[in-house]
Amino acid sequence: MKKHSQKNRKNSSGRPNRRVCRPQTPSREAILAKGGLYCPIDGRCGGCMLLSVPYDQQLRSKQAEMEALFADLLDGDACIRPIVGMRDPRHYRNKVVSPYVGAYDKKARRRRVLCGMYERGTHRVIDSRECLIENQEAKRIILAIRNLMPKFGIAPYDEDADTGFLRHVQVRVGHASGEVMVTLVTREDAFPASKAFVRALIKMHPSITTVVQNVNTRQTNVIMGDKERTLYGPGFILDSLCGLSFRISSKSFYQVNVEQTEALYTRAVEMARLTGAETVMDAYCGTGTIGLVAARGVSGGPGAARVIGVEERPDAVADARNNARHNGVAAAEFVADDAGAFMRTLAARGEELDVLLMDPPRSGSTPDFLKAACTLAPHRIVYISCNPKTQARDAEYLVAHGYRIDEMQPVDMFPHTPHTENILSFERVGNSSR
Repeated sequence: MKKHSQKNRKNSSGRPNRRVCRPQTPSREAILAKGGLYCPIDGRCGGCMLLSVPYDQQLRSKQAEMEALFADLLDGDACIRPIVGMRDPRHYRNKVVSPYVGAYDKKARRRRVLCGMYERGTHRVIDSRECLIENQEAKRIILAIRNLMPKFGIAPYDEDADTGFLRHVQVRVGHASGEVMVTLVTREDAFPASKAFVRALIKMHPSITTVVQNVNTRQTNVIMGDKERTLYGPGFILDSLCGLSFRISSKSFYQVNVEQTEALYTRAVEMARLTGAETVMDAYCGTGTIGLVAARGVSGGPGAARVIGVEERPDAVADARNNARHNGVAAAEFVADDAGAFMRTLAARGEELDVLLMDPPRSGSTPDFLKAACTLAPHRIVYISCNPKTQARDAEYLVAHGYRIDEMQPVDMFPHTPHTENILSFERVGNSSR
């Protein structure tokens, strides 16, 4: 009988079969040899899309991207600063969140608990023991909780059946203080073994300064619920940022990369060129971090004479006021209002603004806000953005309405990802002395 090789075989259409060649994932040795970082689950979790790319190459690429994006808006006198990167771009995330799910282990013939991160575009959990961008102590605590669960009869949450007890754990670590807060997100309120569980956890990790239970009874992919109770410690941690102290609770917004946040805020306030006599408005102020830094000053320079923080959410304004009191910053005040409406009110009263600091969400600012800003006409605008594409759109409006970009500063807030933060400073045309 004549044998046919695979390459001569034909499919139902009569054409020869062709072997499908799939791209091969570079080996650990190949990635390390060219200066990248190796992760065994890289490409599955989607958290570090550029991990295998050498860090200096990432920075060059992001710099080029920012310069190309704003090329048509920068005149010949604009100062383009080199991107601010990290000295060590590993383990920078000070907030780590992990789901806990049950899975059947065919090899061991028993169920076990998985924790880690979701596979890109799915709700499947990738079990991982380490992560190159997450805080290492936080990751160890995540794993310790998994190991304690069977001993205390704690079942992982089943999203489909809405059963089980432990849904997620969030660990926050103070970058400067080293304080650690563990938040256990549970499906039910009752936690009979809570005292013994917390004692065992703290024995394993004495670095933990507080433990909070957050109760989320809803069938939802939103992580946090509304009800909380403190199981150990004060229920919050303290951390310092640009020489100021901030109180951080389980739900507080606080940048996950504090080292780069300090670089971002320092450069933003430097670009405001404060002399100590200015009135500054911090729009989209949140809990007041950038406004308080502007009031205090950076790099030994003077702060603003007066800072007005404006934020729509009353809870964030309350946190901002508490932060101002906690730090003894009397020059800062905070208002719960729409920033655009507030600026129109100032303009109607004939009041002037020296500097506008703005740090809008990813969607950027709104035409209403930008129009109000141009009506009030501050001498200088410093625009911090987590989405440079919407920043470029807004910059086009400002340039068309009496401003020019005099300085651009990219900052690499999230190494090994495609994201870049960018700061633009605008000066009002005809106001170059400021």
